[in-house]
Amino acid sequence: MKFHMFPNPWEETITELTEAGHQEVARDDAEFWVFNGGPEDFPESVPKGLGFVQAPFAGVEHVMDVIRSSGVRWANGAGLYDNTVAESTLALLLAQLHAHKYVAQSGSWSNHQEVEDHTSFLFEDKTVAIVGAGGIAVRLIELLKPFGVEIIAVNRSGREVPGADEVLTFKDINAVWPRADYFVILAPLTDETYRMVNADALRAMPPHAVLVNVARGGLVDTDALVQALADGEIAGAALDVTDPEPLPDGHPLWEDPRVVITPHKANPPYSVRKRVASRAIESAASFAKDGTLDYEVDAEAGY
Repeated sequence: MKFHMFPNPWEETITELTEAGHQEVARDDAEFWVFNGGPEDFPESVPKGLGFVQAPFAGVEHVMDVIRSSGVRWANGAGLYDNTVAESTLALLLAQLHAHKYVAQSGSWSNHQEVEDHTSFLFEDKTVAIVGAGGIAVRLIELLKPFGVEIIAVNRSGREVPGADEVLTFKDINAVWPRADYFVILAPLTDETYRMVNADALRAMPPHAVLVNVARGGLVDTDALVQALADGEIAGAALDVTDPEPLPDGHPLWEDPRVVITPHKANPPYSVRKRVASRAIESAASFAKDGTLDYEVDAEAGY
């Protein structure tokens, strides 16, 4: 099929698509687009011959208005980054539980008791709630299982999640907050999930709870998180995403020894560039065969 990638052409992606037999052409002549920009980069109208648009990421909330108004079908990158994000999630959780930031900031080998106090809530006999239990969650569960934790998976439909000990729906979320020790947020950002981790949710968690967010910053009420940490309502947080993003210099979360932050790199850019072509190739093959898209965006659901 004929394709065009914009507004930021990635050489790796274009090369892989070309080697797979697809032809790079001008934008208006393409049968599918690989689009890696924002709303301001998308044309006001699309050519009649355009079959679909391939987005490189699983989360498409930043272009959802464009998706709904474009009049063309979209496929996303769901499932492409399960390994990288699951690995980063585990690293963030372990770094928080083992007080790596606290130790690094203390600047002293002599504070043994204080370090022990900060690492008194490890994995033994603990429950991890994974909120947004898609492909990343399945891989994360595989990584967590050797630690012997119980897993509560939360998704929209209540469908079975491999490896989870229990599955609940978003409608049951208020019953989840008091039951787990650690909370991993992997949900898509929609009207339904916006700031789902709010002051009430944080207050309902046990005081030793740790919150990990590797999905979207808007899923967590940042001001409520700062207050919950100040009041001792939870023990710590590990964040790859924040709201606002980037997190401003001088924000209290940067200095809090109980908070580990990475700059939205759970899925690094090189990983995206390396993997998105394979999804575009899949999408093109299924579309050319029978008009289907295995990872088609549901505009009504928001992902």
